[in-house]
Amino acid sequence: MTAKNLLVELFVEELPPKALKKLGEVFAASLAASLKNSGLATDAAAVTAYASPRRLAAHVTDVAAVAADKPVVQKLMPVAVGLDAAGNATPALLKKLAALGADASCVASLRRENDGKADILFYDSLAKGATLAEGLQKALEAALAALPIPKVMSYQLQDGWSSVNFVRPAHGLVALHGDDVVPLAILGLNSGRETHGHRFEAAIDPVVLANADEYAGKLATYGAVIASFAERRAEIVRQLEAAAALAGGKPIDDDALLDEVTALVERPNVLIGQFEEEFLAVPQECLILTMKANQKYFPLLDAAGKLTNKFLVVSNISPEDASAVIGGNERVVRPRLADAKFFFDQDRKKSLESRVAGLGKVVYHNKLGTQGERVQRVAAIARAIADHLGGGELAHHAEQAAVLAKADLLTDMVGEFPELQGIMGRYYALHDGLAADVADAIEDHYKPRFAGDSLPRGQVGTVVALADKLETLVGMFGIGQIPTGDRDPFALRRHALGAIRMLSEGNLDLPLNSLLGVAARAFSSVEGFKSADAALADFIYDRLAGSLREQGYTAQEVDAVVSQRPQRLGDIPKRLAAVRAFSALPEAAALAAANKRVGNILKKVENAVEATVDNALLQEAAEIALHDALVEVVPQADAAFVTGDYSESLQALAALRAPVDAFFDGVMVNADDPALRANRLGLLAKLHAAMNKVADLSKLSA
Repeated sequence: MTAKNLLVELFVEELPPKALKKLGEVFAASLAASLKNSGLATDAAAVTAYASPRRLAAHVTDVAAVAADKPVVQKLMPVAVGLDAAGNATPALLKKLAALGADASCVASLRRENDGKADILFYDSLAKGATLAEGLQKALEAALAALPIPKVMSYQLQDGWSSVNFVRPAHGLVALHGDDVVPLAILGLNSGRETHGHRFEAAIDPVVLANADEYAGKLATYGAVIASFAERRAEIVRQLEAAAALAGGKPIDDDALLDEVTALVERPNVLIGQFEEEFLAVPQECLILTMKANQKYFPLLDAAGKLTNKFLVVSNISPEDASAVIGGNERVVRPRLADAKFFFDQDRKKSLESRVAGLGKVVYHNKLGTQGERVQRVAAIARAIADHLGGGELAHHAEQAAVLAKADLLTDMVGEFPELQGIMGRYYALHDGLAADVADAIEDHYKPRFAGDSLPRGQVGTVVALADKLETLVGMFGIGQIPTGDRDPFALRRHALGAIRMLSEGNLDLPLNSLLGVAARAFSSVEGFKSADAALADFIYDRLAGSLREQGYTAQEVDAVVSQRPQRLGDIPKRLAAVRAFSALPEAAALAAANKRVGNILKKVENAVEATVDNALLQEAAEIALHDALVEVVPQADAAFVTGDYSESLQALAALRAPVDAFFDGVMVNADDPALRANRLGLLAKLHAAMNKVADLSKLSA
């Protein structure tokens, strides 16, 4: 039978907008995968997902009415068990065949095959392909089960007795194979060819589909619905840009908001609204957040990125006269903006400094005390870091910013909009007359908040942000709150990556172990705290290694550098560049292998080997040559290392290849004479130390 295109639609009440995009993708992908697995659709079948506020649908091309029959091979039992001496079937074989729906008549056709131990009987048969009705019923059930629904609801069916569970009540099911309805039943619904369009603007209701291919077109023409999530989103973007140009601005760029609004409307109509200019005296972050979060509006910015008093509304209706819709939205947003203005005005009546004492009443963690105690620890860490970087005004401003950094948590604005913490602190600090770098640090101490986020804009902000992240990491590790698997309730991985970025990209002269020690001392008065610097260092270097691999460095390059635990993380990019350049040298592979061999030899020695050599005990020409080469090369490599020229330091080692090769070819390290053996081990230890200053070159050995 000729393959036809298939359409399946589940018509429901309004779906959760933040989940709609994912629900549509999973529904279509799961349905198509099940059809392909059952042989009803080929791997080349094209799948189109549809998702609107009231529907999930999928269109799949070239779906067969009946899947092709499949050959089935069933391993039965050894010939010796299944057949007696006369070649007749044993009761065990007959029982097995009966379970497979066969009988004694097929014994003669059983295939024999040796598995290396014995001859085995195999039963070859042909499994009848599934019909579309059977396969699609299973595929639909699997698709609904696969939906990423965080919470289902239970609702009653029309019979008044039965109830089912789903994300929202379902009211219609369409299943069309070409022109034909595929009989399905799910969620108390039977499939048909009728669906519904826009609640208010559909030209006809119900919308009757003649075949699977007219779904999107007929819904758009007669149902006033753009069924495709992607097409609806693109239409919203087009209208937003056109309306913004008309209003003389540009809409705020927010993909999450765009996805959510796309999930709220079936046929978008973008309108321009405005509010009183007096509200622009409120920080624009507050106004933008309340418009986006509460109203789902797109605020309009001017060419400089400053908020205007205009906004864009994505309406779900398209009346000839839109003034009532615009006026209604303007009336709704006004109280929201008035609340923001009230919060801002009230908050400025108290200084940030006056709020600090209140942090002592806010619990941070039951084992680590209050936010007030936490702030004092952050301030102490920040002061120590700033003193190391230069002290003076930097230390004073860093300590001041650290003390005030959490004070805005007690403001009305942040209480209403927690997303504004830090941002509002900066505004209030400037209002209090504090220095600009202190105000900036109060906002920036949360940075970087996510992958790709900007770093703090100044040195004060960097110091406070680093202190804040170290306090969190050291504190949580000190009370045993270490991330496991996917669980990371205190976002310690994010804090570690943030600290790594600041130390590395800022090229700060701050040794990691010293930093962890400074932070741990801030917890000296915390009962039950146990320093876990070693475990935390492992955690940070693991995060560092993962980040570097994501940046495109090879696992060998990363392992070579990170395994040495460089204390200045700002050196790591230069070390990696040096390792990459060294790897391209013709001598690199041999030296890496030799370094690995040296490391293995030294590991087997019971006591630590000192990198010292007694020239009088050098006997073989090869060991004398290696020692002479080290005397010449090591000072060059060390001098380059001290100046930070890691590439030159590693490349100087290339001259060691020939004497190293000759040493291993002609010298017995484990000599019978203990003094001679110890001297040769000392020579190898000296070589090992020279070759592993920049990176562990043995990691480059295949």
